[in-house]
Amino acid sequence: MKLPVLLKITAAAIALSASAAHADVKFGALYPFSGQLALLGEESARGLEIAVDEINAAGGIQGEKVVLVKGDAVDNNQAIGEARRLISLEKVSAIFGTYSSARSIAASQVAELTGIPYFELGAVADEVTGRGLKYLFRTNPYAKDMGKLVIDMVVDKIAPGLGKKPEELKIGIIYEDSSYGTSVSQHETTYAKEKGLNVVLSSGYPAATVDMSSLVLQLKQAGADVVLQTSYQNDSVLFLQQANEAGYKPSAVIGGGGGYSMQPTADAVGHDVIENVLDVDFTQFLVNTKATPGLEAFVEAYKKKYGTSPRSGHSLNNYVGAKALLESIGKAKDFEPDTIVEAVKAIDIPDGSTAAGYGIKFGENGQNERAAMMGMQWQGGKLIAVYPDAAAVSKLNVVK
Repeated sequence: MKLPVLLKITAAAIALSASAAHADVKFGALYPFSGQLALLGEESARGLEIAVDEINAAGGIQGEKVVLVKGDAVDNNQAIGEARRLISLEKVSAIFGTYSSARSIAASQVAELTGIPYFELGAVADEVTGRGLKYLFRTNPYAKDMGKLVIDMVVDKIAPGLGKKPEELKIGIIYEDSSYGTSVSQHETTYAKEKGLNVVLSSGYPAATVDMSSLVLQLKQAGADVVLQTSYQNDSVLFLQQANEAGYKPSAVIGGGGGYSMQPTADAVGHDVIENVLDVDFTQFLVNTKATPGLEAFVEAYKKKYGTSPRSGHSLNNYVGAKALLESIGKAKDFEPDTIVEAVKAIDIPDGSTAAGYGIKFGENGQNERAAMMGMQWQGGKLIAVYPDAAAVSKLNVVK
């Protein structure tokens, strides 16, 4: 063989090798990007995107650039179809998502059957990590954390603020009736019973409802002076508007979920209407940053990328979970599913060292055992951390 030909072959081989060494590794980003849940779906995905930006700026993982392939989980059926597409056609190494519990439950089953890791960064229903799946891991706090903190806040802050014993309060529990709302409401009921609280009404409703006036009337007739609502955005807005129109003013409203943590919700119902309304949810942004190192840097990165402030803590919590997972995968030797699983199981991040405040360590069921929520309150048009005291930047206001 002539030398020039040999050199050409060698050069081609080197180029091919270099190309392979710097190939892209693909991960699915499965969220509701359209439909009723699109606002928080997109907000959640933005946190994942910022984590990927930072990972790639630092050299990628295992020497490869991370590329996100989006899938639109507009409903359960499409979540299943998109999970199949991402796995079989796009050949993703794992799927990140998904915000909606129902969509997550459906899509993660597809991933489990095909042996692909599924990383849930925002859905809270018990069932997400309650099925004993090998390839599913959830970084965020879930329904039990939310339900317990809601009741703790009623007992520790609201009852004393009203000058009453906890058992003297009348509690109304309303919730959207998917896996998400049902899970949270069940935990609220359980913990309320443990604390001796008087639950006078517990009622579910479809998240897509367009009229909650009858539910408002039921709460009013039952004399509920504390209302607990687990909801998405549209039903949060609808309840607050119709309660205000009906002149129903309970001593406290505590939201559990994305609807109550969003600035667009406050803007839609009016800052005077949402003033002093409480929310138990993922870590938000007006919080004691000594407990959330890196939060301010995340907000700046968000503003730079999207030209606006974060709309909800969903982006922050997706960012924290995704960053930890991607960094752990970067320490693995390859992208085989079982290798990824072993790398993720080794994550051991202590509390107080992430931008969300909580640490990350997975239990046997794939749930982050260190995940935790916070109590916030709308004060002066802003959602401010008020509970627990270590994270608070303002006192919890109770209107007698």
